[in-house]
Amino acid sequence: MISLYVEDNRMKLSDFDYNLPDELIAQYPSQSREESRLIIFGRGHGGIKETRFSNIARYLRVGDLLVINDSEVIPARIYGRKPTGARIEIFLIRQTGRGIWTALVKPSKRIREGDRILVGKDSDSVVIVREVGRGEWEIRLSVETSEWEFIEKYGLMPLPPYIKRESEEIDRRRYQTVYASNKGSVAAPTAGLHFTDELLQKIKWKGCSVLPLTLHVGPGTFRPLRNEIVEKNELSYEYIKIRKKVWNEIKQAKKDKRRVIAVGTTTTRVLESLAAGVIEDRAEDEKDGEVWITGGTKLFISPGFKFRITDALITNLHLPRSSLFVLVSAFAGRENMLYAYDWAAKRGIRFYSYGDVMFIQ
Repeated sequence: MISLYVEDNRMKLSDFDYNLPDELIAQYPSQSREESRLIIFGRGHGGIKETRFSNIARYLRVGDLLVINDSEVIPARIYGRKPTGARIEIFLIRQTGRGIWTALVKPSKRIREGDRILVGKDSDSVVIVREVGRGEWEIRLSVETSEWEFIEKYGLMPLPPYIKRESEEIDRRRYQTVYASNKGSVAAPTAGLHFTDELLQKIKWKGCSVLPLTLHVGPGTFRPLRNEIVEKNELSYEYIKIRKKVWNEIKQAKKDKRRVIAVGTTTTRVLESLAAGVIEDRAEDEKDGEVWITGGTKLFISPGFKFRITDALITNLHLPRSSLFVLVSAFAGRENMLYAYDWAAKRGIRFYSYGDVMFIQ
């Protein structure tokens, strides 16, 4: 576990709990991305108001730097069956080789090494190679079909468990940012779902910069924190990459006293991991004339953390007792966030992945 604190506050997970009516958990996206409701929250003064996300450029300043996560969600949920007919769910986590993946397989008690899981009506299948622990298995995708063709053909978008419906065609488009370009996430970086190409252009016309980085969101985003002592919780390793020149531009913006605005908690974790020097397996590789910083992060941010880069945060409204809600509480103050979430709930703001959004500045 990597965690950085000014002091040990020994906060309890129950301190980050709140009640939310089920009807406020968004089951579908808004009719259009930019028409999501937007909460503007001031950290310094506690001011709060509501507008539409289409108005976000009004609250930006000339010189602001928005950092986005361009990871692309893959259709990671695949349903198959054993030759006996037993239904099996395969949830891809990460690629470890050509056609080889680590995956969650359910129900695990019905699976054995060497099992062949039939997929679709053709001869395609998944072979269970070996168990790697924590309900995870190494699997090999069908050799009859190319790897990404197989995933696109049989995979469903991996909607989170609080969306109580099966994946639909709309999710292929809307559970994905308009700037997604690097395949690898099994959950959307949801703060970015509200942007359109036109809105991003409007932000640039205002005199703001928009810079990309990549964090491939893993299934840990769905997993509950288990330890009641907040700082004793751990996050799973997630792969990151960023152009070195982009990282240098972000650091220069800080020197120039320009605001660095993180679009999402995933972006925040990359920025703060880089600033704190806690990137695991850090490497610099040259490709197509560009130098890339690659590696992974397990950084868990909770109250007491010293933010070195992030000046403002665009983020959805998160689950109680989750690492995401703990992070925004670290950034804006726990009492502030509990107040803001209560205020939002009373106004019928929609929560979680397909919900509305907050700009904390």
